[in-house]
Amino acid sequence: MQSLDENGLKSFLYLITPPQIHEINFENKLKNIFQTGIVKVLQLRLKKSKDQEIIDAGKILKTLCKNHNVTLIINDRPDLAHKIGADGVHIGEEDSSIENARAILGKNAIIGVSCYNSKHQAMIAAEKGADYVAFGAFYDSKTKVPKYKADLKLISDWSYISEVASVAIGGINADNCTNIVRAGADYVAVIDSIWNAKEGYMAALKKFERVLQG
Repeated sequence: MQSLDENGLKSFLYLITPPQIHEINFENKLKNIFQTGIVKVLQLRLKKSKDQEIIDAGKILKTLCKNHNVTLIINDRPDLAHKIGADGVHIGEEDSSIENARAILGKNAIIGVSCYNSKHQAMIAAEKGADYVAFGAFYDSKTKVPKYKADLKLISDWSYISEVASVAIGGINADNCTNIVRAGADYVAVIDSIWNAKEGYMAALKKFERVLQG
């Protein structure tokens, strides 16, 4: 994960791929996005794709991410992250354990864990060696109906008690993320607010950049 003192930004974007990435200009979009310097993590999340499709896409994205100093994370599957040679994996409550992910990916891999609205869960994850914890959902999301709702105090409390990075997720856009950044989130996870932005993805990134500067 990147340090937070470059470019005058207090937080960075953690970008999650759309459900389908087969459009012709997807790679060019990513190049444009990465060149802004505000996206430091890309998570490949293709829930409905076959394993080989995820591996093939991941290997292409691995090169693109490496060229732009962006961390590549694979959703749910440490086994596929290993085959891709990705930087790490993100796991939820129904996915692989931290211990299993570490055994597959090795000591240098980045392992992120969904902790929803639980500081206790985050503390356990940190003790087990998680490299970042994700809290949410903070707002209603078009991507999925959230099982949990998180409060901003969770972010501020975590930044005070732990050096493990935090990711805020769930319905976040440039208009509602100011308080999340001020609360101390290291990364702001975004999906729909970039890929389906009415003003276009580059204009949306510009709006985010102003907010991320605090």
